[in-house]
Amino acid sequence: MGINTERDVEANMQIGPTDQGMVRIFIEADGVEIPMDFEPEEAEEIADELRAAAQAARTVK
Repeated sequence: MGINTERDVEANMQIGPTDQGMVRIFIEADGVEIPMDFEPEEAEEIADELRAAAQAARTVK
């Protein structure tokens, strides 16, 4: 499966700070829970990548 492979899977995503000073992205789908913790600097890099991907996606349509 690649970035362009579509799937018909529903998932819930939550993003927030933890009590340990980390940023958690929490994904739940089909009874599977995936918590991913990042240092604040890593979370900012991910946010930058999301913004860049959103901008690139705008040029496709």
